[in-house]
Amino acid sequence: MHRVLIVFALLVALSARAEPGDADFAAARDAYRAGNLARLEKLAPRLQGYLLEPYVTYWRLKLKIDDADPGAVRDFLQRYANMPLAERLRSDWLKALAKRGDWRQFGAEYANPHDEDTELACYAVQWRQQRDGDVALDDARRFWFSGQEQPESCRPVFVALLATGRLNSNDIWRRFRLAHEAGNYRLATKIAAELPPGERPSPRDFERIDRRALAALAKGDFRLSDSTGRELALYTLDRAAATDAAAARDAWLPWRARLTEPDRLYGNLLVAYRAALQLLPAASEWYREAEGAPMNETMRAWRVRAALRAGVWNDVLHAIDTMPEGEAGDAAWRYWKARALAATGHDEDALRFYGALATERSFYGLLSAEAIGADIAWKSAPLVPAAAELDAFGVRPAVQRVIRLSALDLRPEALNEWRAVVRGLDDEALLLAAIFAQRHGLYDRSINTADRTKQRHDYALRYPTPFASEIDSAARAYDLDPAFVYGLVRQESRFVPDIVSSAGAVGLMQLMGPTARWAARQTGRSTRALKLDDPALNTQLGTYYLHYVMDRLDGLPTLAAAAYNAGPSRAQAWRGAVPLEGAIYVESIPFTETREYTKKVFANAMAYQAQLGLPYRTLKTRLGVVTPRGAAGDSGADASGDDASRSADGRGTAP
Repeated sequence: MHRVLIVFALLVALSARAEPGDADFAAARDAYRAGNLARLEKLAPRLQGYLLEPYVTYWRLKLKIDDADPGAVRDFLQRYANMPLAERLRSDWLKALAKRGDWRQFGAEYANPHDEDTELACYAVQWRQQRDGDVALDDARRFWFSGQEQPESCRPVFVALLATGRLNSNDIWRRFRLAHEAGNYRLATKIAAELPPGERPSPRDFERIDRRALAALAKGDFRLSDSTGRELALYTLDRAAATDAAAARDAWLPWRARLTEPDRLYGNLLVAYRAALQLLPAASEWYREAEGAPMNETMRAWRVRAALRAGVWNDVLHAIDTMPEGEAGDAAWRYWKARALAATGHDEDALRFYGALATERSFYGLLSAEAIGADIAWKSAPLVPAAAELDAFGVRPAVQRVIRLSALDLRPEALNEWRAVVRGLDDEALLLAAIFAQRHGLYDRSINTADRTKQRHDYALRYPTPFASEIDSAARAYDLDPAFVYGLVRQESRFVPDIVSSAGAVGLMQLMGPTARWAARQTGRSTRALKLDDPALNTQLGTYYLHYVMDRLDGLPTLAAAAYNAGPSRAQAWRGAVPLEGAIYVESIPFTETREYTKKVFANAMAYQAQLGLPYRTLKTRLGVVTPRGAAGDSGADASGDDASRSADGRGTAP
């Protein structure tokens, strides 16, 4: 084993070894990031023939894209047509052409890519309008119906849609609702300003509502005889309910009967949806009052979750049965439908759903297998590639670029290159690529590639155990289940020891500075110059914090996993008024990122349990029962700054 580790270390060292040109390339990268074209132009001649020269050329073109030489751009696109950089430059150039109104050149270069972003798609509509007239605008209506702010390139398109009557007042109110449902209240007010003068709410109305929504709602002083008054009333209800759904409902009840049935049902839906997000026990009952109101996908999902929290299985079943077919096919809803069927006496139907899911090695697949007593075997069919196959794979220029980009800490670029390398590969080729990546210390690429196989799987590649001595030692030091710790590390960093998130979380366990310093002080370490990219230190501090949080949260791993991602106070607040099955607690976590994170950590732990040869514990046992809030004291972990620094927005997890 020791010899294997030495060989592995040598491979990693060789792959990351400095090459001639690396220093100049790093300087060029810094010049590009600083927007220093003169410095970049000076460095470029030194990098001719260097492996990553295409990036230097791209950076030079990108910094002068607004007046780039068309010949130079076309030469780049042709020379590097098989690189992801080519599509990036094409998109950059098309946007630059559109911004300056060069529609002739735009049309000559535009290839209608299937994966274009909304900004470019709206520019393309502008170009087609120039070419084909206003009929081209019809394709742009889909961009209007969004509760999110759209790129500036869509603005002229929306103006034209309104001017030509392709968007009417009903369409404006529809987007107004989408915006405030998404919590984008400032956008909602901007959308309302597009209404004809006679229907347009005044800015003063919005100021009054936004300042004291609940008071305005309780007053109920709305002109319900016209659409403007009704929409303002419902906007006020939503704003108030987003803060306190129960209080908003009390203020809504006295005058909701004055609305038409569709608007009354929509108002009931807003209250029920906000109540579900706030985990109010009455949310499921309030959803019944909204029966018949059109719901979006998120509202339908929270209808199920509200019923789960309330323990009303008939409502769970009804909520899933009213979903569109494609939506109801999601693994979560298939599992919960099986549970609801079993709970309501439809055992044969439940068995059918469980059986279909039980073959999947996922959170819900594992729970389904346990429900019917099916064997859960993590059977691998490893590939044993010949050295020549690995060598042939490794000499490919794209693979060499991935290694070099990774060594130079250009991870997004390395990721894009690797995606192109593995796109369309069959299972054996994917396993070969995963083996190569693992042997070069590219664990994130190795794991994600091994995860893509369809029939032939290698779970040792999917769930590797690098840094075993550091992780095992840290887990033992704080009496933590090593499978749980490995599962968490895999989800946090994919075992990349020096990875840094956009928010500054560092290393294997993605520690933020305040949390790391707090943990260091608690364990008697100096807080000066903490090297959080050191696997040993990172795992010691991370496992101490995990142990501390778990201890403060009644020793419940389910709460600890949620807390590690979103903060202990939030995990505590999400507890119910009654004991909750662990899987129901996880399913009803309000933050999407934390909900999915927690599921993956536990599914990972089940895989590592098998990989490490640990005694078998069911997933249901691991999840346990989450006791009511207030059963444990305050987490006390706010002193670490963790609730603020690890909020659930994707900043602390691996790509």
